Amino acid sequence: MDLTTTRVHPALEPARIGAVDLANRLAVAPMTRVSARPDGVPTAEMAEYYAAFATGGFGLIISEGTYPDAAYSQGYFNQPGLSTAAQAEGWRAVTDRVHAAGGKIVAQLMHAGALSQGNPHRSELAGPSAVQPRGQMMPEYGGDGPWPVPRELSVLEIKEIIDGFAAAAVRAHVAGFDGVEIHGANGYLLDQFLTVYTNRRTDEYGGPVANRIRLTVEIADAVVAATPQDFVVGVRLSQTKVNDFEYRWPGGSYDADVIFSLLGATGVDYLHIASEGRNWLETARLQGGQTITGLARRISGLPVIANGGMHDADQSDRVLTDGHADLLSIGHGALANPDLPRRLADGRPLEDFDRAMLQPSVTLANAKQWQTDRS
Repeated sequence: MDLTTTRVHPALEPARIGAVDLANRLAVAPMTRVSARPDGVPTAEMAEYYAAFATGGFGLIISEGTYPDAAYSQGYFNQPGLSTAAQAEGWRAVTDRVHAAGGKIVAQLMHAGALSQGNPHRSELAGPSAVQPRGQMMPEYGGDGPWPVPRELSVLEIKEIIDGFAAAAVRAHVAGFDGVEIHGANGYLLDQFLTVYTNRRTDEYGGPVANRIRLTVEIADAVVAATPQDFVVGVRLSQTKVNDFEYRWPGGSYDADVIFSLLGATGVDYLHIASEGRNWLETARLQGGQTITGLARRISGLPVIANGGMHDADQSDRVLTDGHADLLSIGHGALANPDLPRRLADGRPLEDFDRAMLQPSVTLANAKQWQTDRS
């Protein structure tokens, strides 16, 4: 073999977000596994799960959605939190294992809002407006039937939510995370504020797109101000949702321009554009041939993580080489191949993802049982 002509896949090249150097451009996407203790404290099983991705060569690991406060933010029973010192201490075992294996890890901070289907802290739901969410609760996460109509949040409660994100980010730093990702995607609270049909407010948080993205911007500002300069802060966005695969930002590239400009001015370190389990090509294309990830790079000036089918080596090569994104996040492909970066480097084939590993629920215990039954 002529080694002079051998080309390294661009996903295997080193990268940098904020002050953090990454071994490559491959990230584990956030995936809810509802396997924490009932009080939201992470378990030894979770530490083993996350460490496997670091051992497998992923440059960055983004944690599952983690609730920031003990009010309306929790979305699922047995979801991990960062609302208490005990939860932060539990996460320390996870971050220590990841770092020992050479990986970097950020905590995704998630407020479920009107899409909560398991919260022991409150008996009611709260969201931007009293609008019933579309679709049905997700049985694989312990839900059943339609979501109730949420209560509209007051401005005072919105300020408390902002403070909760900032406090959780500080706890994440104490827990040894390399950064946090603010979850503004997939139909959860911050996305509910951004979405026109779930946000009917007439105050400064409703109406034009600049108002609807305001809460995400204010949280980003608060988190950046509350954490050290070398602590990475990112924001995840999407057009589609867990309960609405068809939604797109109604203003198209105009909305994208406003959203990415305002977030780019906050001082965050990256944007992560999610595809809600669908292929990047299906959700990223805008009118005129642009992609939402490429637009995010150009307008915000920030590194952008693309998501959706990035385990496909040809597609991921194209996304990076053609300038659509800087990093790639992988979900189902990572579950089936915790060593995906090493397989890519060696030219080894990938294992196919088997949805049975997440049935009847998405817990780590069910995945372990699936592995046992298969062997």
